Amino acid sequence: MQQKPFIQIALFLGAFFLSGIVHAQKKTLELLPGSEKIYYDRTSGRHRLVGTVSFAYHGNTMYCDSAHYQDRAKIVHAYGNVHIRKGDVNLYCDSLYYDEANKYAKLWGDVKVRDQEYKLSSDSLDYDAKRGRAIYRNKGRIESIVSNERITSTLGYFYPNNGSFFFSGNVDYRKNDLNVTTDTLQFAYEQQKLYFFGPTTMKNDSITIYCKKGWFHVQTEEGVLYKQAEVIQKTSIIKGDTLFLNTKLNNYEGRGNVFYKDFTQNMAFMGNRAKSSNTLHVAYITGNTLAFKVYDGDTLYLHADSLIMHKDSLNRTTETIAHRNVRMYNKGMQGICDSASYFPKSEELFLKSQPKVWAENAELKGISMKISMKDSSLREIEIIDQASAVMEIDSGKYYNQLAGRTITAYFEKNELIKADVKGNAWTIFYPEEEKKTDSSLVKIRKGMNRLYASDLLVALDSGEVESITYYDKPDGILYPMDQIKTEEQFIKGFSWNPLLRPKDPYSIRKDY
Repeated sequence: MQQKPFIQIALFLGAFFLSGIVHAQKKTLELLPGSEKIYYDRTSGRHRLVGTVSFAYHGNTMYCDSAHYQDRAKIVHAYGNVHIRKGDVNLYCDSLYYDEANKYAKLWGDVKVRDQEYKLSSDSLDYDAKRGRAIYRNKGRIESIVSNERITSTLGYFYPNNGSFFFSGNVDYRKNDLNVTTDTLQFAYEQQKLYFFGPTTMKNDSITIYCKKGWFHVQTEEGVLYKQAEVIQKTSIIKGDTLFLNTKLNNYEGRGNVFYKDFTQNMAFMGNRAKSSNTLHVAYITGNTLAFKVYDGDTLYLHADSLIMHKDSLNRTTETIAHRNVRMYNKGMQGICDSASYFPKSEELFLKSQPKVWAENAELKGISMKISMKDSSLREIEIIDQASAVMEIDSGKYYNQLAGRTITAYFEKNELIKADVKGNAWTIFYPEEEKKTDSSLVKIRKGMNRLYASDLLVALDSGEVESITYYDKPDGILYPMDQIKTEEQFIKGFSWNPLLRPKDPYSIRKDY
């Protein structure tokens, strides 16, 4: 996104008119050979030149069909096919007025200024040498003769003394694959900066930038965008109240209401501050974050104090790492932990720091977990170390419970249907039996069954234990409901935490 400055255009105008200040005490108008007629009125001090007119004025060679020169007032009027030449600079127009005393010039009709590199075109042009300012007010165009660089606008101001340019009204700048459109554009030549005021779009083959205010350095390709700023690339979009960017290095930073989306993975991220580097293939977002992955069947939401996204060589998100106060939500599964990693391609979640996960009426806990999903639906959860699964039954009166060194939990339609418990396996459950009354069948609890074994395979339905398979001789006992021992009623480390369970995708950023 580099631009070659067009300050030469403003200097062209100064070359024509500022030279009158230097030569003010010398003879200012000299008729050149080939001019046809000249008339002089002594009373008014006016020279009238007609026919094929050519003369030198303050070091500029001027041609026109006719001209008036007021000697005392030092005012020049030139009419018809006006052409001024100074070195390799040429100016053309239909008519010209120059007041040397006030250092003011006005050009009308098909105005063109050009040298060997640039050309300015407009229907009129004003130049005020005292203020060092040139203006076109009714559409102008500056274009390179040697490249495809050009700028058009309704209004243009040029300040050759300090190298500043202002353009407003349908401003359109183009060079190679770069296109800038805006309401108002200031170009500070000394700083090599473009300043945008009003809705602005910058585009090239790989990036589109929007903002309502900002600046961009044309050499370093660094800039700051304000007010609804956004940067759109082939694989991602980043938005924010303020965006800092370096398009040369593909580095971006957002502050305030930041939104980042990875188009390739259909993942989006929200927060208060974000950085993204396509060169380093990494991005992070902090401050009240929210990440969400859209699937055909559901959406997975993830919150943490900070999120880090690792990308591949094509800048597709390959892993999202969540740090501290991690909370997740979708319709079939909710969870909390202090550290998590998500791999969108394989749909795997790795949870650390004693995570808790809820699915239907089951609460699962352990030191760490590996969660496998298919289109956002739970398939399998591997709970590692101090593993447990608790299922609420009878509206919280009782809990079916599993515990062991590891538990592999299998799900169907987000419901726990089978659990493979290994290492000091322990289950507590309340089997049911049906009793027939005069009018219906009634389910009652037979008692509490406690079972120990090295390994257990438990089949479940709606949180109820359907069957248990064990691989060595178990230690089990069934307590009638009125003889349950308090010390046998719960697995070691039992807890039930419904208030910690995330309620919806919006509150997970606020609940903790």
